[in-house]
Amino acid sequence: MHFKSITRLATTSALVLSLAATPALAQNAPPTEQTVQSVDAAAPAPVSELIDAVSIPYDQFELANGLTVLVHEDRKAPVVGVSVWYNVGSKHEPKGKTGFAHLFEHLMFNGSENAPGDFFEPMQQIGATDLNGTTWFDRTNYFQTVPTGALDRTLMLESDRMGYLLGAVTQEKLDNQIGVVQNEKRQGDNQPYGLVEYEQLENLYPSGHPYHHSTIGSMDDLSSATLDDVKQWFRDNYGPNNAVLVLAGDIDTATAKAKVTKWFGAIKPGPETPTVNAPVPTLDEAKSKTIYDKVATPRIYRMWAVPGLDNPDNLPLAMGATVLGGLASSRLDDALVRGKGLAVRVVARADIFAQAGQFIVYADAKPGVDTGVLAAALDEEIAKFMAEGPTDAEIQRATTVYAAGQIRGLEQVGGFSGKAPVLAQGLLYEGSPAAYKSTLKRAAALTPAEVQQTTAKWLSRPVFELIVKPGDRQEGRENRAGFVVSPEGSGRQPAFYINPVTQQGSAALSQVPEADRSELPPIGELKALDFPAIERATLSNGMKVFFARRDAVPTVSVRVSFDAGYAADPENRLGLHSLMLSAMDEGTSSLTSSQLAVEREKLGANIFGSANADTTFFGMDAVTPNLQGSLNLLADYIRNPAFDETALERVRAQQLTRITGELNSPAAIGQRVLAPILFGPQHPYGNPPSGTGSAEVVAAVTREELFDFHRNWLRPDLANVFVVGNTTLADAVAQLEASFGDWAVPEVAAPVKSYNAPIPAPEPKIILVNRPNSPQSIIFGARVLDQKGTDDLTVMRAANEVFGGGFLSRINMNLRETKGWSYGVQSLIQAPQDRTTFLIYAPVQADRTGDSVAELRKDLTSYVSGNGVTEEELTRLINGNVRELPGQFETSGDVLGGLVNIVTFERPDDYYETLAKKYSALTTQQLDAAASQSFKGDDLVFVIVGDAEIVRPQLDAIGLPVEVQETLGE
Repeated sequence: MHFKSITRLATTSALVLSLAATPALAQNAPPTEQTVQSVDAAAPAPVSELIDAVSIPYDQFELANGLTVLVHEDRKAPVVGVSVWYNVGSKHEPKGKTGFAHLFEHLMFNGSENAPGDFFEPMQQIGATDLNGTTWFDRTNYFQTVPTGALDRTLMLESDRMGYLLGAVTQEKLDNQIGVVQNEKRQGDNQPYGLVEYEQLENLYPSGHPYHHSTIGSMDDLSSATLDDVKQWFRDNYGPNNAVLVLAGDIDTATAKAKVTKWFGAIKPGPETPTVNAPVPTLDEAKSKTIYDKVATPRIYRMWAVPGLDNPDNLPLAMGATVLGGLASSRLDDALVRGKGLAVRVVARADIFAQAGQFIVYADAKPGVDTGVLAAALDEEIAKFMAEGPTDAEIQRATTVYAAGQIRGLEQVGGFSGKAPVLAQGLLYEGSPAAYKSTLKRAAALTPAEVQQTTAKWLSRPVFELIVKPGDRQEGRENRAGFVVSPEGSGRQPAFYINPVTQQGSAALSQVPEADRSELPPIGELKALDFPAIERATLSNGMKVFFARRDAVPTVSVRVSFDAGYAADPENRLGLHSLMLSAMDEGTSSLTSSQLAVEREKLGANIFGSANADTTFFGMDAVTPNLQGSLNLLADYIRNPAFDETALERVRAQQLTRITGELNSPAAIGQRVLAPILFGPQHPYGNPPSGTGSAEVVAAVTREELFDFHRNWLRPDLANVFVVGNTTLADAVAQLEASFGDWAVPEVAAPVKSYNAPIPAPEPKIILVNRPNSPQSIIFGARVLDQKGTDDLTVMRAANEVFGGGFLSRINMNLRETKGWSYGVQSLIQAPQDRTTFLIYAPVQADRTGDSVAELRKDLTSYVSGNGVTEEELTRLINGNVRELPGQFETSGDVLGGLVNIVTFERPDDYYETLAKKYSALTTQQLDAAASQSFKGDDLVFVIVGDAEIVRPQLDAIGLPVEVQETLGE
């Protein structure tokens, strides 16, 4: 996957069927001791009503060259989601060529014959958002959401790399991208549990099976890739007849047909991608393996290979996994976490691909629990579920959660999880763009007996047991063939076809003339951002309400924000706030932890609590028919925490485990070391930025402290309520009044945070934190700035964008695209409400750590000492930031984030609508002055997390003092 350069991050979700709810920051949520507010028992809307609301109308046509095109019209914003899906993935790779499909993701972004520059350059110029590309076992896709007036240019670029790529693929580009992909692999391998996917695939599938190897490929195969090899791979697999193009958004079918025919019609078809044979294997006997890794606590896996989307058993299996360990109210949570207290986390999921899948169950042991005891209890619950199956109520809740999530996803036209990919995936995998609808209806019609019988059928076969224990890795290193960076895994790549020299096709295709590709098509009319009007009201208890209407889908998003955050932790009680949030998720004075989870699921509501340095907030995403019930549940959640003693001990163990996990994660280690160096240990921003705090404090916090903290900081006079969605201000206020209006302001004065602790003078140096056997080093370089987050940071952010804030930035193009030492580096302005920070973040291959620090310092010195912003960089920056504004606020979640920022950082209501004018007025002189004043370079503090044996000798030539620390914990 390409390093994200612009706007909202594309979701790197698996193309798997998942009926489970997103955990939604379930560890964080606060309540207060108030009059018990009973939860409204109004019946939730029936699942059938929710399913009816999930609709993506489309038209379908096919060009003479075999390109299938889907068109969905959605006029809510002046943008079009463009998504190209190819019927080829890593399962098509032969022996010796693992990683080839993914390698093309990178090569396809490096220019085509008629657009030879980096693909991100013209995309940023037009203001593209949600721009990325991925590969997995079964497919490759590319996607971007673009202003309607830039659609012709986008289609020209997409068609050019489909039909006119190979003349632009050079040995230099190939060598560079091999290095980048190898660093992408190192970056994944370097994470805790980074070797698990290897074990999963290599043990469940026999050698030679299409799903036996991971998408990333092996180091040896990547290193041995020749120019002829990759060109032939492209010729064999990436023709228009193997592709699906989806246009979703501000477009109609007639316009789409004319534009697609113009740009894609003359491309000749290639060979059909061959069908692969991928039978679902069954192990001859149960397998067990133990590996060691830098993890917080032992994890016990149970894994089976199961059918894919080509077998109807996939849906009962997915439903079974959801009920067993996917819902917050899951069987495993109730039995092993809430009940017996043996685990701090349990998960069950079915990763379903086109022709096969994996049913995966795992449990993280509570510290001190014997793995044998946990394993026996886990097996007992799985066996019980196979024997009994789910209840009707569990199926109903799972389907409600799934349908509500689908409704919320309808706001986004493109990206990785919007309407365009939903249509493409259905057609590519199941033969129908409307497969999402039939899946929902089938899920709602499932019976407990079907789920029980199917689950028992597949899980009664021999199991693969994997145990991951804390310790130093004893195998793997760089010879393994894949990686995982999230619970779902994640493949990466868009790959396309056509050899302009050896194109094949019929004479009929000559009827479509070649489009003029001598220059990029002009950009048409671009509409300015129309940010929704902000309406205001005040509840009877003084809580301020800020409202913006969005009616594209029947959902409402709410955020209740308090002026608290991790900065509210007393200096000697770091971690108290985070523990409070976790404990709040474990029930209210009227609902147990399990009952709270059940109520959320019945409503299809996503309710959670979280925090940053300055703010504590509680979020709710609800479907409009269930809004009042969801608000009542949110109010109970916030106002009336139980802080049950048993639940407190459970979340205490979970937070202690998270702290241990941070002390083994390279990025978290670096942040924990860096913060107190920059701000000093007395400043709120000098605390661990995750908020998990100190193990000693967390181990000692009492229930009374949680109640006191909650009572002091979560109160109506410190709260703002933000509402965005398909309702009105009047209705929202009436419903909020019913849920929160009787919440009285305490008689005692509200507490006030202090940011007055002195900030240490910068002391340039390198602190090397030893993390043995790390294939990559994580480099942080930072300094505290004079500006506050409430200041206007437009110019400074723009100056940073040129240096390190985007894919085309100087440091990323140097270390990734030129030298191939990293999968992606960046710099950013961290802007909480008080003092801001300039931060460089660079994961690099271990043997280039010293060189990378030297290059970063050299680039920064050059940037602030005469080699300032060029006119080309300024033009790209202005065009990108102005033109992407409408795409940045496509969804209610985007608008909610903007609304919160306007109020929190004291911006005018039209702040985002004035940004275009501000950006357009920027000059190179302004950016240069901001960079030289704020970024400097000679006073940066560097923290490096890596293998000291490899890294330390590389640092002598840099000329900065070096301190070596051992890893903070195991």
